[in-house]
Amino acid sequence: MPHELPSLFSRFKAAHPEICQAFEELGRRVHERGSLSERERRLVKLGIAVGVGTEGGVHSAVRHALAGGCSRQDIEHAVRLAITTIGWPRAMAALSWVSDGRADAAGDDGDV
Repeated sequence: MPHELPSLFSRFKAAHPEICQAFEELGRRVHERGSLSERERRLVKLGIAVGVGTEGGVHSAVRHALAGGCSRQDIEHAVRLAITTIGWPRAMAALSWVSDGRADAAGDDGDV
């Protein structure tokens, strides 16, 4: 799952490795604790990224969801569930980001 980080983040990480290490450790611990399966956690994180409307977050969540055992259909269904909550325009934007992220991860344009 190779992916190049944004240059600003790479520079920040080089300048402040201790902050990034603490953040990554927090993320790892929160991710591993609790009753949700890996697949469920990945779909929840995708839903959060869709809800807040972050293109980079959706791309990342798609890559991690695919690596975590989610299918294209799982990912697309999770985003379609957001239509009535976040509205058509934002949901359609998220579906386009899902297609981008899935294509990046798997070389697949897929359906929506």
